[in-house]
Amino acid sequence: MKRVLGNWAGSVHIALTLVALPFTVRASGFCKSINTRASSVCTLSSVSMSSATHIKARCTVYPGSDKQRFPVPDDKVSWATVWPEYSPVNYTALSVLNNPAWADPDIGSFSPRFNALDGSVDRQSHEGDYIIQDGRPLNPRGRTGVNGRGLLGRWGPNHAADPIVTRWKRDSAGQRVSHAVSKQPMLEFVSIKRKDCGEWAIPGGMVDPGELVSLSLQREFSEEALNALEASPQERKKIHERISQLFSSPGFQVYKGYVDDPRNTDNSWMETVAVNFHDETGDSISELPLQAGDDAAQVSWCDVDSSQPLFASHSDFLQAVAEERHAHW
Repeated sequence: MKRVLGNWAGSVHIALTLVALPFTVRASGFCKSINTRASSVCTLSSVSMSSATHIKARCTVYPGSDKQRFPVPDDKVSWATVWPEYSPVNYTALSVLNNPAWADPDIGSFSPRFNALDGSVDRQSHEGDYIIQDGRPLNPRGRTGVNGRGLLGRWGPNHAADPIVTRWKRDSAGQRVSHAVSKQPMLEFVSIKRKDCGEWAIPGGMVDPGELVSLSLQREFSEEALNALEASPQERKKIHERISQLFSSPGFQVYKGYVDDPRNTDNSWMETVAVNFHDETGDSISELPLQAGDDAAQVSWCDVDSSQPLFASHSDFLQAVAEERHAHW
């Protein structure tokens, strides 16, 4: 089914060249509060993220396991800092070691071409060339307290695409809603609740080998926020039409680079291209009913607000969108 979707997505001409269990939940209404390969031709410039954002990649316990990371203080993160006592925990999840199609073999059983396009697998980093030590790539942002691949499939960069779909928050009369304190108009974005960690996030996912990031953005949004994999042919056609309308508009490339992700290790890390597609009038994607699918447990339109805790670096992405569109944050 994914190949079918890929075919119809490939027909869409986009002005842009540029993260599962069988569980589906319908969600509607508004989320008031959440508790818990190429360059682009985007019309708006993207923002950069500070190299200091390497916090979640040093969380005490590696996600999905009982593995305690070797503690890495701020002044020992950089590889340039000599630290002979450093003894990271070695961990690669069984789901990765079982050699699924999306994962690399173990080092020694194959010879990847790091810092290059390795067949259809892009092992180039948005951060530039990374160091190879003892046959393994080193995280460009420094030590994490864990070596191996953890939950990630690829040695080195694991490329993702994060489509940030927004609209203006409106009242029952169709007028924009402004925040009571900032007095700025409020945005809403499509958010999913991830099955793996229970955190709310932008509905992104991994870029398939050989796939253009522009198509990954469409595919991931369709699968996670609209449940396109389970849709009937008639529903898929409707989804295709709405997605085409929104994703054919110029997008704002919010970020391109390393992601401070709790799954990162010394040898495997997440990178993404995050792009904002804005439904200015509210008559495009806004008219489609949201339905969670693939890696999402729930999906909803949620307020863009600094008080909402989100997965990985997604709060930074939304702050950049709010600033670019002169909206409340």
